[in-house]
Amino acid sequence: MQHLNIAFYSDSYLPARDGVVTSMLDFKRELERRGHKVYIIASAKLGDKRKYSASDVFLHTGVRFKPYPQYSVALFPYYASLPVQLRQLDIDVVHAQTPFMLGFTGLLAAKFGGYPIAGHFHTLLNSKSLEAYYPKNKALKRFYSTYLWKYIKFFYKSCDVTIAPSNTIAKLLKRHQIGNVRVVPNSVNMERFNARVDGGGMREKLGIRHNDKVVLYLGRVSREKRVDVMLHAAKRTLKKRSNVKFVIGGTGPALEEYKRLAHRLGIGGNVNFIGFVSDEELPKVYAASDLLCLPSTFETQGIVSLEAMAMGKPVVGSDFMALKDLIQDGKNGEKFKPLDPSSCAQKIEKVLNNPDAYRRHAIDTAKNYSTERVTDELLKTYELLLSKRAVY
Repeated sequence: MQHLNIAFYSDSYLPARDGVVTSMLDFKRELERRGHKVYIIASAKLGDKRKYSASDVFLHTGVRFKPYPQYSVALFPYYASLPVQLRQLDIDVVHAQTPFMLGFTGLLAAKFGGYPIAGHFHTLLNSKSLEAYYPKNKALKRFYSTYLWKYIKFFYKSCDVTIAPSNTIAKLLKRHQIGNVRVVPNSVNMERFNARVDGGGMREKLGIRHNDKVVLYLGRVSREKRVDVMLHAAKRTLKKRSNVKFVIGGTGPALEEYKRLAHRLGIGGNVNFIGFVSDEELPKVYAASDLLCLPSTFETQGIVSLEAMAMGKPVVGSDFMALKDLIQDGKNGEKFKPLDPSSCAQKIEKVLNNPDAYRRHAIDTAKNYSTERVTDELLKTYELLLSKRAVY
C-alpha cells in the first residue's frame, strides 16, 4: 500500500487521557512505524496549546467545557483555511475521531476539499451523560433528547464510512439508520502492557500490604461511568473480606462526589482515589491489582479492559453493550447485572477467590486486539475509501 498522509481531527487531546486520545496516539505510532504520516488537528486550552503543539500537531484554542473540565471546545477553528491546510499537507484521508466542533471542522474540510473521510464513533453519546450534571435544566434536557441523535445521524451519514469499535456499537448505529459502518476495534500495545511488569513497587507506593487484594477502576471519574455501583459493591465485599483495597484511578467531574460517597458508606479506609495516572505508571498500576472493575453501561469497548487483560488481569464488568461481548464468564473475567451492586460484589468475590485462573484467557483475548492487528484493519478501511470500492 502507498504511504499515506492522514489527518486526525479530534475534540479531545492531551493532557486528557481518554479512550479517544489513547486510540489516536496508538494508531499514530503504528501507522508512522509503517511509513505513513499522521497529522493531528485538535482542541486545547491556551496553556496546553503551547505545550502540546508540534510540527504535526495543530491545536486550536478552546474554552473549558464545564461538565468535563479536562476538555476544551474550540469555538472558532478557522474553517475557511482548513482545506488549504490539507492541500499543503498533501492529505490523502481525513479521519474525524469525534463528531463535534473539530470533528465537524474535519467534515467540512473533507467535503470542500474533496477528500475521503472516516468518522469514528468512539463514545456512546446520549443525553443522560450531560443531563446528570444539569438535572433541573428541563430546556437542556429537551434539547439533547430531541436533537443529539439527529445531529449524530447527520454527521456520520455525511462521512464516507463510520468506524465502530465493536459489533455491538455497529448494530446500534445501524438501528439508528447509519448504514456505512465498518468495525475497527480499539487496540492494545502488547509490548507495553504485559504480564511481566512488576507491580510490587506500586503496591508499596499505594500502601497496599502483601496479603491485600486490589480491585481497580481506571478511567474518567464521571457519573455515567457509575463508579457508585462499584463503591456500593465494595461495601458488600468488605463485609466478607477486610483485606480488599479498592483503587480508583483517574480524574473527572464526579471525583469529589464519589469521595463523599465512600465516606458515607464507611469504606473510606479501603478506597484509595489515586487521581491522574501517568503513562509511565499505568502498566504498574494494572500490575499492582488483582482485577479491573468496569461498572459503566456506557462503554463502546473500553481500552482499559484490553490493557488489563494484556497484563493478565481479569475484568469484572457490566453485562451490557460492548463489555457483554468482550468478557467471557469464567475465562477472561465475569459479567454482572448492570447497575446492580449485589451482582457486582458477587462477581468480584468470585474472581478474588482465584484471579490467576483467568490469566491465560485474558492475555489471549488481548492478543486479538494488538495494535499491529487492528492497524491492519484500519488500513483496509482507508484503502477501501481511496479505491471507492467500499460496499456497506
